[in-house]
Parts: sequence; structure tokens; C-alpha cells
Amino acid sequence: MNANKNDSMKFKRLTLVSLLAPILLTIQACSSPDFEIWHTADLDAEFTHNQSAEIKNLDDYRGLEDRLFQQLQQEVYGEVDTGPEYELVRYSTGSAADPEQNTPNWNRSFELSSDDPVGAVLLLHGMSDSPYSLRALGETLHQKGYWVVGLRLPGHGTAPSGLTSVHWMDMVAATEITMTHLGNKVGDKPIHIMGYSTGAPLAVKFALDAQQGTVTPMPASLVLISPAIGVSSAAALAPTKRRLSSIPGMRGFAWLQIQPEFDPYKYNSFATNAAEQVYRLTRSVSRQLANQAQSSPGNFLPPILVFKSAVDATVTTDAVVTRLLSHLQPERNQLVLFDTNRAAVKSPFVTDDSGPLTKQLMDNATLPFSMTLVTNENETSTQVVAKHKPDFSDTVNATETLDMYWPNGVLSLSHVALPIPMNDPLYGQRPPDNDDAIFLGEMAIKGERGILNLPASWLLRLRYNPFYDYLEYRVLEWVAQTSPPSQ
Repeated sequence: MNANKNDSMKFKRLTLVSLLAPILLTIQACSSPDFEIWHTADLDAEFTHNQSAEIKNLDDYRGLEDRLFQQLQQEVYGEVDTGPEYELVRYSTGSAADPEQNTPNWNRSFELSSDDPVGAVLLLHGMSDSPYSLRALGETLHQKGYWVVGLRLPGHGTAPSGLTSVHWMDMVAATEITMTHLGNKVGDKPIHIMGYSTGAPLAVKFALDAQQGTVTPMPASLVLISPAIGVSSAAALAPTKRRLSSIPGMRGFAWLQIQPEFDPYKYNSFATNAAEQVYRLTRSVSRQLANQAQSSPGNFLPPILVFKSAVDATVTTDAVVTRLLSHLQPERNQLVLFDTNRAAVKSPFVTDDSGPLTKQLMDNATLPFSMTLVTNENETSTQVVAKHKPDFSDTVNATETLDMYWPNGVLSLSHVALPIPMNDPLYGQRPPDNDDAIFLGEMAIKGERGILNLPASWLLRLRYNPFYDYLEYRVLEWVAQTSPPSQ
């Protein structure tokens, strides 16, 4: 009787939601801002996973990419006015935000070759992002002798409209093409995949498929930065909203946000379909991970190093632990967690304290992976230390004092900050010497409300990592340790 009553109540709640949702969503759609050409352009030269017969290798992929960017010039840049009033419009030719003003244009796939490589690295960026986000790591790894490819994932680096039609299998197929290319270039030498945000589940999926023998080569290791292993439950609504966008008068459902496009290497507008594809990708990888762990427990994935901010508005730390690392064999995997600034969280203005989460993880003696917590020396100091604890332990066995400090006014890292160095000329702590270059990093701007064409939430988000040097050090150490000797 109680079960039937509970089922009836659940049905009534779902019915109420189903009745109210169209009304609420219609209000949202009607209030959507006007679209620009970069929201509606149909760039049909983009790669899809159905083109495997035509696009067989990375050279083919990059040839198609060239045609895509020619189409972008004609159908988007060619339709946008120029002049001083368009100085912050990404798609206005010659503007400060025009990525074509820079050489190279980091929106495109890039390849850093080596005459005698020690191995190879594939860099996979996140959703709405571009190869620029992992550029700094790629250049450092290349200096260390690695053959590096920063892949532009389908739908990215061009116009936000590309996110309205991209499918997660397009990104999977592009990853497979590039790994085959790297295998041909370096032979039996180790190949590592570094995935940032949505690039992380793509890296995990490739490794899972390689273990099952459907793709090659098997990666020597994975490095996952702000990994999108689990996303907000609200993302489950994305498929419904995307379908509603095809109804006349409801095209606003196709977008979760419309913002001015002033960032040369990242879309500010975000399509509903993009959220749906991340949701579908993470669900698929989670199921594959769980099935593989149940049917073939053991070393079914290469060693994994994860970097994560304890405060992350985009992806959850719990999912990294419960859906990924906890499924894997001990003594192979590591989590580096960047804590909140403990000297600042006592402020009454701070609403998201990661303290309970970090304490829970550090006190958990059942975790089958080692963990490093990058945190304050104490709650009154901005000096940063790295506290290490091994697998299946609740005891810190080493504390390393870093020559690093929390910058003034910085409360935490963010999802987008981790792979960006402090001296980055676009997102860093200080603007470059070139006055003509656009700078989107730390800005101390005050004035009246409404004077800036930027949302306050965008200005408040940290876009560089004050501890990037530590992240880079750990990455270099990791790839050296997990690279088996070539045959």
C-alpha cells in the first residue's frame, strides 16, 4: 500500500513538472536575445564521425579543417562589420579579439614534431574551448622531446553555431584518427593522452576501447585536468530543451546562454546541444567503466593522474572518485586536489567551503589511489604546501612546502583555471606589454552597474592557475615515470 501511495505521489509530481516546464521554458525562449550570424551559421565543412571513409588520417582531418576555416571566413567574418566599435568582436576582421591576427591561430589543430621523439602526447581540450587551453603544457612537453598534437575537436574553434550540431561520437572519431597518427609517428614509444574537461572522458573512452581491442595504440598513461566525469543532474534536461528548439518560435531553447563573443579562443555562448553531448558522453563512459570493472577487474586502464579544483562549478569531484578512480587497481593512480584558500574562507561572503569535502577525502582510508592536497600551510598563512597520502590510508606521510602563495583576493581556483599559467598573455595575472593585445585575465575594474558589456560572474571567475608550475612539474614527472622503455 505504501509503495503504491509513493508511486502515486511521484507520478503527481512528475505530472506537475511536465505541465509547468513548457510554460517556464517558453518564457525563457521568448526572452532570448537576438542571434548573431555566428549563432546561426551552418558550417557544413566540419568533420563528423560518418566520414571515416573519406577522412582516414590526421592529414585528411586537417585538410578538411582548412576548408572549414575558409568557410568561416566567408560566411561569418565576411558578414560582420569592422571598425573601432567592433574592437571586441571576435568575428570582426582585424579587431583586438580576432584570433586570425595571431600566429599561429590556436583555434586550429597544431602539431609539434620531433626528429627523435621520446614519445608522444595527445592534447584534448574541453567543450566550447580550443587547443589554446593546453598550449602551454604542449609546448613544454615538446621541449622535453615529445611529439605533441593539440587536436581541435569538431564543433570548436570556429563559431558557436558549431555546438548546435556536434555529436560526441564526432569527437571520439577525431580522437581515434589522431592516436593512429601518433602511433605511426613514434612507433612503440609511449603515447600519453591529456584531457581537459570534456577532453577527459574522451581520453578515458579511448583507453577503454583500446583495452577491448577496438582501437590502437593503448596509451601509456592519462592525465585528466578538471575532468568532466560527472556533470550536473540539470544536464539531463538538455535533450528535451534541444528538441523543443525545433518548434517554431522556440529557437531560444537551442541555447543555454547567449553572450558577446570577445574571447579569441573560447565560445562565451553555450548551445543546449553541447550540454546534451557532454551528458551523453559522460553517461556512456560511466557505464563502460562500471561494466569493465565488473567483468574484468584489474589493470584495464593505464595509470591516471587527475588534477581537480575542490571548488568547481562545472564538474563534480565526487564523480571523479566514485565513477573513475574507485574502480581502478591500487598503486597506479593519483589525485591532486587544489583546496580553497583556507586563509580566506572565514569571510562571511564565502558560500562554498570545500573543507568538508577535502577532509572527507583525506580521512578516507578506503580510497585505492594516492592523493595530494595543495592547500595553505595553516589557516592564517597564504603559504602553500602539498600534503601527500598513499593508497588506503588516512594519514599524511609527507608534507612538501612549495615556494608558492595565494595571490591577494583569490579565494579558490576554478574549472577553467587549472591548465593556464600565471604569465599567460590572454588569461594570466598581468596583461602583456603589447597594448594592442586583448587581455581577459585578472582585471581590477570598478564602476557603475551596467557600464560593462560583461556579466559579473564572468569577471569574478579565476582564469589562471597560481600553482601552475606545480601542476606542470607533476605532469613532467608523471609522463617520465609512466613511460615504459621502448622495445
